[in-house]
Amino acid sequence: MLPRGLKYDDFPEESDEQWMLLALKEARTASDANEVPVGAVIVCENHLIASSHNQREELQDPTAHAEILAITQAAAEIGFWRLENTILYVTLEPCIMCAGAVLQARIPRVVFGASDPKGGAVHSMYQILTDSRLNHQCHVTGGILAEPCGVLLSEFFRQQRKLGKK
Repeated sequence: MLPRGLKYDDFPEESDEQWMLLALKEARTASDANEVPVGAVIVCENHLIASSHNQREELQDPTAHAEILAITQAAAEIGFWRLENTILYVTLEPCIMCAGAVLQARIPRVVFGASDPKGGAVHSMYQILTDSRLNHQCHVTGGILAEPCGVLLSEFFRQQRKLGKK
């Protein structure tokens, strides 16, 4: 829980960068496994409680996005589905499915790296996490280590095109 009067905006950007570096490490693990390189970590009171990366190919599961897997791990770690005192760090702006899962888990803050102009549901195409019509909203910080997050994705898809894959 945040101390009284402290807002998520009051955290230094260096702290966000530190956690995003761990998410980038997960994204590189995904890339090494020939998965779309997206990584996610969840932090509770400045402690890492979950980390994952995309595993759709490995698990043959269309829902095995980094965010979903990290949310599941975090809930198991704390023993409760409400992740109210947590921050999700993810290397790519979450999609519609993952944004919905963030809301369902009651995660109060999401920090992402690269924007996703074709599928982003947090800032680019939709603003699901900040939609006041919904019963829960999140504080969103985008663009943390956006360049290395974006480069990793661009290089992965460039390589996939060279191999004749979509």
